[in-house]
Order: sequence, then structure tokens, then C-alpha cells
Amino acid sequence: MLGEYRISGRRASEIAASVEQGVGSGELMPGQVLPPMRELAGRLEVNPNTVAAAYRILRERGVIETAGRRGSRVRPRPASTPRGSMRVEAPPGVRDLGEGNPDPALLPRLGEAFAAVAEAYAREPGMYARASVDPEFAALARAAMDADDVPAGPVIATSGSLDAIERVLVAHLRPGDMVAVEDPGWGGLLDLVPALGMRPVPMALDDDGPLPDALDQALRAGARAVVVTDRAQNPTGAAISAGRATELRAVLARYRGVLLIEDDHGHAIVDLPLYPLAGATDRWAFVRSVAKAYGPDLRVAVMTGDVVTANRVSGRQRLGPGWVSRLLQRTVVHLWRTDAVDTREVARSYARRRDALVRALADRGVQAYGRSGMNVWVPVSDETGAVARMLHAGWAAAPGARFRISAPQGIRLTVSPLSDADIGPLADAVADAAGPASPLSYG
Repeated sequence: MLGEYRISGRRASEIAASVEQGVGSGELMPGQVLPPMRELAGRLEVNPNTVAAAYRILRERGVIETAGRRGSRVRPRPASTPRGSMRVEAPPGVRDLGEGNPDPALLPRLGEAFAAVAEAYAREPGMYARASVDPEFAALARAAMDADDVPAGPVIATSGSLDAIERVLVAHLRPGDMVAVEDPGWGGLLDLVPALGMRPVPMALDDDGPLPDALDQALRAGARAVVVTDRAQNPTGAAISAGRATELRAVLARYRGVLLIEDDHGHAIVDLPLYPLAGATDRWAFVRSVAKAYGPDLRVAVMTGDVVTANRVSGRQRLGPGWVSRLLQRTVVHLWRTDAVDTREVARSYARRRDALVRALADRGVQAYGRSGMNVWVPVSDETGAVARMLHAGWAAAPGARFRISAPQGIRLTVSPLSDADIGPLADAVADAAGPASPLSYG
């Protein structure tokens, strides 16, 4: 039934921890059946009620499930990301505002960077046993984070933000643990947490980021980690303000053992300052991706954190992919060194389109949100109907179900493809489709 794995323990908490250890190490696989309670009690020489209490702990933590006479088994993990399939295919003639991509016109040309890196590589090819992080990449990334008051810590390169977040979560948490996430929030993260066997705890937010009371409530409920977006929050455009950062740090300071993960994917495409929360807890990680500013296909992100977290992530990375291609790291270095992207102009360009759309919607009596980044969130009373009506009017919007757990309904519009001439017709279509809805502050 369990192969070579032996469950151990005398108390309910010890037995539950033993099962969780087996699940976390992969020795107990999803779907694997656990011993009947009386059988395990006899083997461990404990009261059956003790095993029953252990199984109850495991069910509450989401590690196992019970199916009547078929017994208890390790809970299966999702094999796919269902939120990713909640997209609307734009038919011919329909403008697609649902994919969330940056404006290609604002991305740098990569030919010069690739050529320069290839020429240097010809002189000194990358080999095994070299440092996993290019020294210049680390130095420039660290200098940028120092300028934004991100606490000191080792620099790690990962294959995008979600890769970093997954590695940090797995480094500290186990299946069944709760993770506080923004709601509405990034669909990729909302899929990742349950895929790891963990439980997402929705955390309400407004234009200034997560609500302090919502964060406190999630942590009091037992969340062992919290993931926040500093700027350009997806899908709402929220950005943590100075005042909100102070409030959130005060809450986190009461839970020093909680793992804090910050996602600053909006770096280089927003013109709002960063107010980091890192350092408010003992275990933390700060992540920056180049996807929005330099192109999603580069697949490079920068991560730093406390020494324990950084060491766990880099150590596990060495046993898997080994490192993120140093060719890609050096390509990013070339883009940084040559100022290939005018970050101020990029931020202004997205802000002009985003602010114009929010104003146009307000003029039509539609409440919309988009403080930073490239997305606008529009609360609606019926997102399925709103998406259908938008399609009929020639616009494809992202349904809010991709981004919500318990938050009210809405649709997300990405402004990247918009010109000035598009704003009025789009606002008319949204006003016709939206209907009455709840505001963003879900606290």
C-alpha cells in the first residue's frame, strides 16, 4: 500500500507530520492509499482515536481526502492549469485585449544584443562548473534593488517570476499549507498554489494593494506564506503606496515566521516608486522579471531573499536545470548596459492609454481601475454576458474568472494594443456591456 515508506509517530501531530514529510519528499504519491486507521494504530501501538485525529489534521490541511469505504488517500494534484483555458479566442475582425501581452512596439530589438553576446561567447564559451549567475548580471541587478531599498541578499536568476515563486514556496511549505494571495490576482499564481497541494487564502485589495485587515485575517487563519504584487498588479493595476506599505509591514511584523514573497514584475514599465515590504518577516523573497519590459520570451527573472531562502532555492535549482542560460543573462546585461529601453517613455506610454480609458469609462458612468501597468479592471454584474457583448461589439476581453477566487465579477482589458482613436469606441462598448457592479475594495 505504502511501498517502503513507514509512517511514524506517537501523537496525532507527529503522525500527521510523518505523512506530510512523505508527501513532500515524493515517497507518498498523489492518489496513494493510506492504511485503515485501526491497522495503522496497531502498527504504531497507539489508540485508534490518535490516528483518527491525525487523519483529520491531514484532511483539514488538504493533504489527504477520504472517500468512504475506499479509505483515505493522498490528495491528487491538478494536472493542468484550468484558469489558463478561461480565455476568449478573438475571431477574425475582433480586437484582442485579453492576452495581457506588452506592446511589441515598446520592446527592444534583440538582434544587436544577441550578436554581441554570441561574439563574446565565441571567445569564452560557457561551461560546467561556472557560477550559475553571471557576475555582471548579479551586480547590475543588485545595484537596481539597492536603489529601491530592497534588503541585501544573494542574487539568483530564475526562468521568470512564476518559476521563482514556485521554488520559494516549495523551499519552505508543504502540501496542505495555506498561502495568502491577492483576490482578484494573477491567474498563474492562483493555479500554481493548488497544483503544489497548497491552499490559497483570498486576500482583498484596493488601488493601494492588499488591505491590511485582509492580510491580518489570512495570517490569523493560519496562512504560512503571503504573495503580494508591488506594482502593476494583475489584473487590477494596484500599486502599493507608501502609507499602505507601512500598514502592511506593521501587520507582517506580528507574524515574523510567515514567508513573504514580493512580485515586482512591473519594474521598468511603471513610473510609481517601489515601497518594498521585504525584511518585515524572517523569511522573504523579492522577484523581478524582465518579461514586460524586454519580452516574455527571454524567460529571465531576478530573485533575492534572506540567506536561508536563497540557499534553498539555489541549491535545489542546481539539482534540476542547474542554471538559467548565462547567454540569456548576458543578453539582459547588454540591454541594461545600453539602455535599450527608455523605461520612462514606456511607463508614460502605458499610463497615457490606461488613464485615458479609465477616464473615458468614468465619463460613461463605468467604474474602472488601473493605477499602474498595462491592464484595466472593470467590475461587472455578469462577466459571461459582458464578455459575449464585448465580442459582438468587436472586442475580446479576459473574463474575470481567470483571476478570481471569491471576489466579485469583472473583466480585464489590456491597453497595449490601443491607439488614441480606440479609446472612445472601446469605452462605449464596455459601457454597453458592463451593467451595475461592485467596487474594487472587497474588504
